[in-house]
This record gives sequence, C-alpha cells and structure tokens, in this order.
Amino acid sequence: MPSITTNATRRISTLVIVSIGLFMMVLDNLVVNVALPSIRVDLGASIQTLEWTVNAYILAYAVLLLTGAALGDRLGRKRMFMAGITLFIVGSAAAALSPSIDFLIAARAVQGIAAAIVTPLTLTLIAEAFPPEQRGLALGVWSGVSGIGVALGPLVGGALTQFASWHWIFWVNVPIGLTLLPFARTRLTESRGEVKHLDLPGLTLASSGLFGVVYGLVRSQSLGWSSPEVIVALAAGIALLAAFIRQELRTSEPMLPMQFFANRGFAVTNVVSIAMYFGMFGSIFFLSQFLQTVLHNTPLQAGVKLLVWTGAVMVVSPATGFLSERYGSRLFMAAGLGLQGLALAILATSASVHQSYASMLIPFVLAGSGMAMVFAPSANAVLASVRTAQTGQASGATNALRELGGVLGIAILGTVFTSHGSYASPHAYVSGLVPALWVGAAVLAGGALIAAVLPFSTRASAAEHAAAEATIDEASPVAIPA
Repeated sequence: MPSITTNATRRISTLVIVSIGLFMMVLDNLVVNVALPSIRVDLGASIQTLEWTVNAYILAYAVLLLTGAALGDRLGRKRMFMAGITLFIVGSAAAALSPSIDFLIAARAVQGIAAAIVTPLTLTLIAEAFPPEQRGLALGVWSGVSGIGVALGPLVGGALTQFASWHWIFWVNVPIGLTLLPFARTRLTESRGEVKHLDLPGLTLASSGLFGVVYGLVRSQSLGWSSPEVIVALAAGIALLAAFIRQELRTSEPMLPMQFFANRGFAVTNVVSIAMYFGMFGSIFFLSQFLQTVLHNTPLQAGVKLLVWTGAVMVVSPATGFLSERYGSRLFMAAGLGLQGLALAILATSASVHQSYASMLIPFVLAGSGMAMVFAPSANAVLASVRTAQTGQASGATNALRELGGVLGIAILGTVFTSHGSYASPHAYVSGLVPALWVGAAVLAGGALIAAVLPFSTRASAAEHAAAEATIDEASPVAIPA
C-alpha cells in the first residue's frame, strides 16, 4: 500500500508541476497582444518592430520544439524542464527591464526558446508518470490548465497594463517560476529517451527548415505572398525540411523516426491537429479584432467576452480526457472538429457591423467545447501510438506541426481577409472576415472527415498503445521510402 500511495502522490505532483509550467508558457504567449499599444508608446516602437515582439516568440518557439524534445531525451527530461523554466524566468525579467524595443524583441526570443524546451517535455513527463489507462484523465487536466492560460491571458494582460504597467505582464512569471523550480527538483523523476547521441545534422536541418517556413509564413502577412523575401524563405525552408526527412531515413538514431508516420493513429492525429490549429487559431486572430475594431470593445472587454469561448475549453477538457479512455479518441476528435466548423459557419453567417454579443454566445460555446474535445484526446492518441521511451520525439513533432498549422492558418486566412476586405472601416472588416471564417470552417470540416478514419477502440489509449509497441518494434528506419 505505501508504494501505491507513493506512486499516486508522484503522479499528482508531476501533473501539477508540468501543468503550471505549461500555464506559464500559454499565458505569456497571449498577455502581450493587449499590451502592444502601451509598449509602442513607452518604447517608441514602429508598427514593424512592434510586430516582432510577437513574431520573435513564435519563431523561436516553433523552430526549436523538435530540438527541445531531443535535448530532453538525451540530457534528461527533468533537467531540461528545469533549465527551460530557469531560462523563461531570465527572459521574462529581461523583457520587464527592457530599455528599448530591440532589447524586448531579444528577450521575447529567449522566452520562445524556453517555451520550446518546456512545452514538449510536459507531455513526455506525463507519459512517463501515468500508465496508458490513466493518461486520458491526466491529459484532460493538462489541457484544462492550458485552457485556463488561454482564458486568463487577455484578461491578465489587459488588467496589468491598464492598472499597473506593461512591465508587469512579464514580472508575473518570475515568482511563479521561482516557486515551481524547487518542487520540480524534488518531485519530478528523471528519465531519458532511447537515443544515445544527438542527431546533430538532423537537428540543424530541422531547425533551419522550420525557421525558413515559419519566417516566410509570418512575413507573408505584411509583405504578401509574391515578395521575394517570402518566396526565398519558404523555398529554402521546404528544401531543408526535405533534406531533414532524407537524413532521418538514413541515420540509425534519428531525432524524429519517420516510421512514426507509418502508424495511422500518429499520422492522422497530427493532420487533425494541424487542421484545428489552422482553422481555429487563424479565426480567433480575426474574431478578437472584430470585437474591438467593429464592435468597439476595449482590449479588456474583448478578453472578458472571449471567456465564454476559452472558458469552455477549461471546463470541458477534463471530461473529454477521461471519456476518451472509454470511447476512443476518434469519436471526440471528429465531433470536436465538427462543432468548431459549425461554430465558424454560424459566425460567418451572422457577422455584421451591428451584431450583438448575445448572438455570438452559442457559437463561442460550441467552438470552445469543440476545441476541448480535440486537445486531450489528440494528445492521448499521439502518446498511445508510440512507445513510452519515444514520447519525447512524438511530442516535439506534434507540437511543431500544431504550431505550423496555427501560423499557416493566420497567414492563409489573412490573405483571404485582405483579398475581400480591410481595416479601413467596420464594413470593410466584416467583408474580409466572412470569407476568412468560411475557409476556416471548411478546413475544420475536412479535418473532421479525416478524424473519422482513426482506428476505434473501447479503451483507446491502452489498445492503441499496445498496437504502437508492436508496430514500432517491427518497423525499420527505412520503413517509408525516400
């Protein structure tokens, strides 16, 4: 009995620690947006440099997710989690003390690097602590805490900026991180992956390729798709990622085993995740501005009104994580994407310069509930499709692909928006918003259809995990032809 109690305590401690770490990363990614006007005035920033206070974080984060997971596998997941939290504290303090916009951009890049280390390791540490049959509920709590970060981000950013100063949106991370570190040191258990040596060529190619693709997508929003800078960045990024795939197929110790994608559960779940991040996060980007630009809400008011959406994620996630253990991941992912697509279709149909907030409540609840139905089950499906020792590699890949989906969604929906509308007037904004929402809804509907081909089981994680052990044990490094 003591050992059972000890194991249960360790699992709960691990879940609490990694969830707080994830909360810090999610919160900080969102609090900055509402503080941008104050930062621009205080630091004398131009619109172009102000844009990079957001882009620097996104670039560093998306580019280094695979690297963060690989370092955890090689050097120790507990060690790298603590290193990531420490680096995040340093980056946050530097951002709060920034004397210039350039210094702030550099500090935001440091925060992005730290987030790229911490985020994939939160999933890996949960996979190590919980047996497959208990992961669904744990991942439900994990995604629920992430939902709290999403919900509180705009509120915390707006409140601190309005009642204190923008510096405090960064200072708030310091005491949280300093409190978390001693608990991580004493309560987390160290673990490593199977890889004995870092795949340096793969690491270099993956980071460089992701940088090119993400940089090109980010810059397309302001320069347009025909810009030579965008074209060269995207072409170089795609070429480097192709070289990365070839490298991973040839090496005996890849940082991302390509045979993962021969597993239908892993491959389809990642396609579903990309579709969700493309459709929903691209749409949220424009809907949050719709509340301010067209309906004349302050940033804080917009954050409060989005709580219906983000709060639904927080409330529904734990239940979907638990229920996906019983009914399988496929059902929840397909239904969740369907609800999100329906929500965007309702918003696209009803959007107008005179739209009432009451008319947005139902689609907001549907969208948030749909997101919650995908978060935990998709994470569970990915972890169940690989061996426990490979969860770091799988988590890094999944998080990188999700981030690419979100950046791609903002870029593509941004192109649709500017092709049909503009920021010139409320009517012009609605003219661009409506077709952008329809594109997002279509992508989500496509993702729902793809989710329907996932294998179904009555206890998804246990069954899929056993299948993964057999499938991946039999697979060779060249299972997918070059």
